[in-house]
Amino acid sequence: MSRVYFRQLLAGRDFAVGDPMATAMVNFVYVMGDRETGEAVIVDPAYRPSELVAVLAEDDMTLVGAIGTHYHFDHVGGEYGGHHVEGVVELLEIVDAPIHVQRDEVEWVSQRTGIDQGSLVAHEPGDTLAVGELTLTMIHTPGHTPGSQCLLFEDRLVSGDTLFLDGCGRTDLPGSDPEEMYRTLTQRLAFVSDETILYPGHFYSPQPDAPMRDVRVTNRVLAPASADQWLAMFS
Repeated sequence: MSRVYFRQLLAGRDFAVGDPMATAMVNFVYVMGDRETGEAVIVDPAYRPSELVAVLAEDDMTLVGAIGTHYHFDHVGGEYGGHHVEGVVELLEIVDAPIHVQRDEVEWVSQRTGIDQGSLVAHEPGDTLAVGELTLTMIHTPGHTPGSQCLLFEDRLVSGDTLFLDGCGRTDLPGSDPEEMYRTLTQRLAFVSDETILYPGHFYSPQPDAPMRDVRVTNRVLAPASADQWLAMFS
């Protein structure tokens, strides 16, 4: 068995069952770690973080941190439309663990969730995070939000709302920037190998994941040949 521990969990199906918001938003949450050391992290612990911690306990894994791909309520919790969504604040009530975000996202996460900035670990582009004896690379991918990030873990890319199997995150929301999104898609993620498996933040496609080789061929947001063309089509 591989020492890499990795699970893709669908909100409303694998946890937060019966929560209409979780069911409607079809968010993926990821747990990943090192089976040999038993250490793991949760990516985007929204809706019912207590159930996510329980998943790790059932798998004999210990939570050593959480990672937010970006500040939106369906990824790290917060208020939306008069509803409170549990997230990083409630996670810290269960376990004392660092919450890792990109530096450009610290203020946004704090404002939208109410978490104290001192509870957030601010990272620079390209920082790495040790999970047991394995390494996770944090790729700053602005565009959807200022501090959006993708996570490269072994041969897997967890992309949040930066890149889906078909499409990318919206660029018409507070903090969005379509020009930065173009640079993210064409430059910041260009080094990711074709063999890497893309794991998105939402279940928006028939399949839950796909090799980057296929995504680069079929995803319409990767088709434009220039920035002007991309901005004309998707900004």
